[in-house]
Amino acid sequence: MGSMSLWHWIIVIAVVLLLFGRGKISELMGDVAQGIKAFKKGMSEDETAKAEPPKSEPAKSLDHQPAPTTAEPQSETRKVG
Repeated sequence: MGSMSLWHWIIVIAVVLLLFGRGKISELMGDVAQGIKAFKKGMSEDETAKAEPPKSEPAKSLDHQPAPTTAEPQSETRKVG
């Protein structure tokens, strides 16, 4: 009573195939495989990022860069007439 027989499993599998169809199950398996591949790729990229120390660039001084100007040029004169 507590365990399922072979006939129970056959009926369950048949119902699942009828509900989802053969194409959906293969799509689902393909999606699972792509997810596993993406996970492995992410883990390997994480390992390589930990192995390489981050490259630090020297700090640039802001004293040598000209400040951006947003004001209009002073050479224009307005004539009120």
